[in-house]
Amino acid sequence: MRDWGLPAPGELDRIVVISPHLDDAVLGCAHLLAAHPGTTVITIFTGRPDAYPDPMERWDALCGFVPGDEVHAARRAEDAAALGTLDAVPVWLDFVEHSHLPRDARVRGDAIVDTLEAAVRAAAPTAVLAPFGLGNPDHDAAHDAAMLVRERLPDPAWFLYEDMGYKHIPGLLAWRVARLFVAGVWPTPSALPVDLDPHRKQAAVDCYPSQLRALEVEWQIGAKLAAPAPEQYWRLAPPPPGWERLSDPARLGSPGVA
Repeated sequence: MRDWGLPAPGELDRIVVISPHLDDAVLGCAHLLAAHPGTTVITIFTGRPDAYPDPMERWDALCGFVPGDEVHAARRAEDAAALGTLDAVPVWLDFVEHSHLPRDARVRGDAIVDTLEAAVRAAAPTAVLAPFGLGNPDHDAAHDAAMLVRERLPDPAWFLYEDMGYKHIPGLLAWRVARLFVAGVWPTPSALPVDLDPHRKQAAVDCYPSQLRALEVEWQIGAKLAAPAPEQYWRLAPPPPGWERLSDPARLGSPGVA
């Protein structure tokens, strides 16, 4: 039991963080990134649509963009600055975020998995962190794609991190944990070594001025980032032998069942 919750030696030598959008890794993992220079951050939805929505999509307008702006280019520049602050290495995939596409053209996890797998393999990670995938179609697709990559590439240690902002939606994080639990993928909080320097994290977050405008309007993100709650990472790994029956749906909610 002494080792439960702790990384194994060498497990965090080469870390990959999978990010849905150009800010999610920093919002959810900045302290981890700061403690592990050279971490690769693979961001999935960074591509340019064939045409930006007209009229402009609401989120982009909240961010301060105006018609004619190359939103994806501006956001990539913000991300490069933020990850540079944390000594992380950006890898940008060219999938287009859902808000820039018609509903029937939104990208699903199974359409992402091959490209994502190639990017993860190229980084040769010893550990991969993916989002729980909460409250946003792109986050959900990123999570699904990551879980498919995990099936193909089980050797690295796999962890999930909590989607900042979305994790505060009532019950949603618990819902995802429950789904993974019943599926036999036991998410368990892990104590990973981090650099708890709030000023460095804030400096990185401040590199996303466009996103902060909208995040403050929609999520009061400033107050949530200022709260003295650490980032939380969850290991994905099988339970100790003999414990598998605990995830039987018939036993859930039945205390005392042996």
